[in-house]
Amino acid sequence: MGKRLGRNYFSRPATELAPELIGKLLCRRVEEEIYRYRITETECYFGEEDTACHASKGRTERTKVLYEQGGTAYVYLCYGMHSLFNVVTGKKGHPEAVLIRGITGYNGPGKLTRAMMINRDLNGEDLVESSRLWVEDDGYRPDYTVAKRVGIDYATPEYRDILWRYVIADGSYKPAK
Repeated sequence: MGKRLGRNYFSRPATELAPELIGKLLCRRVEEEIYRYRITETECYFGEEDTACHASKGRTERTKVLYEQGGTAYVYLCYGMHSLFNVVTGKKGHPEAVLIRGITGYNGPGKLTRAMMINRDLNGEDLVESSRLWVEDDGYRPDYTVAKRVGIDYATPEYRDILWRYVIADGSYKPAK
């Protein structure tokens, strides 16, 4: 078990936190059981200027959570079937988040949310105060690699090609292609 991450940690920019969240423990309480999985892959989404970010078209009913204070869960439905989990970061009013793409044993953002029973009921959850969903730091600091983000062909070349995906470098984890 590690130390629960607090508001000050999450109030920093997604560009700093996306690589730092590699190796942290994503924690989910379901009834009396607590699941803890190591985060193995993340992606950064940063502001309305980032054409891959959901907030690139401004604040909407769907994206309003991205404008909340750092430490808020942003869970949205992808392709009508997968709940994807993001950690909102930074200061309130600036839309940014880190998509959690993988955890130990589950390669892919839809697979990890199914395994941890994370769904849209957790959208807007305060990760600092919640008894259902939070992030811990147990001191583990793995090496990681950087790459382009996945599945954002619609973004402008500047944001499509930026190296804002972070993948744990240990050989036991196979990242998405």
